[in-house]
Amino acid sequence: MLFNDLGEQFGLLSGGCLEADIQIKAAKVIASGTPMTICYDASDEDDMVFLLGIGCGGVTHIMLQPLSRETNYLDLPELLKALEKRKTSYYLQGIPQLNGPAKAQYLETGSEHLQNFEERLNKSSAICIQIDNEDYLLTQIKPPAHILIVGGGVDARPLAEMAVALCWEVTLCDPRPANGRRENFMTVNEILRCEPNDLSDEPLFQHFDAAIVMTHNLRLDADAIAVLQNSNVRYLGLLGPIIRKQRVLSLAKLSEDKLRISISGPAGLRLGGELPEEIALSILAECQSTMNSTKATALSDGE
Repeated sequence: MLFNDLGEQFGLLSGGCLEADIQIKAAKVIASGTPMTICYDASDEDDMVFLLGIGCGGVTHIMLQPLSRETNYLDLPELLKALEKRKTSYYLQGIPQLNGPAKAQYLETGSEHLQNFEERLNKSSAICIQIDNEDYLLTQIKPPAHILIVGGGVDARPLAEMAVALCWEVTLCDPRPANGRRENFMTVNEILRCEPNDLSDEPLFQHFDAAIVMTHNLRLDADAIAVLQNSNVRYLGLLGPIIRKQRVLSLAKLSEDKLRISISGPAGLRLGGELPEEIALSILAECQSTMNSTKATALSDGE
């Protein structure tokens, strides 16, 4: 989470329960230039969180560090450059001792500081470690998901808008002049006018994490499905019923049991929606679940 000296805040740490108090302490860190660690304990009857009845229980430890020229802006400019190149990176932050300096370092994959921690980072995106008897927070930071939407019809609009709201990068592809107009897709990052079977010639092609094919045209859908078999997408969704999926595969000269990348068709989870916005929600939910390698079940199931 970021705070500035204008009182603005970006991001959330607790979902809104603790942010007002964190902002007060962040202002002190900005003024003093000295890092601070704070703790909120919802199980302690003397703690403010317990007394006010806020929070979700448990103990929360928060580290506040000043961003300034003196701290080299905590190496965040280097991290930004890596994310702009769509590189998974690592961020090493020193956990400050009393009156200790703020320190942080951007790390590339393969750095010596990452040795022995890869397995733990596969299970959790952030871990506490020790280097030379000092405590650090090591965080794996991935670029935002990049989703390709093939088809710029009316029903693609809520899909694009929701993906942008999730802070994903969104590229739209539709060669038809009447579809995918910029005035209807103001928030997407890029609109491609190439034919779907020419997508592999685009510089972005190997950077797509997911793709939704929804042109409502059998030939265009088939071309898109075929070319995306040679991409790096982890989720490939196809709009329409199962019988249509079989026709698309037949046109693409593909056999479902020999697909390199499996196709979710009909795309989406069974949420019972009918409107374009509801269908978009079900597709993006399935997409996120697949990319995160999780099983889409209710949190209340306890798994």
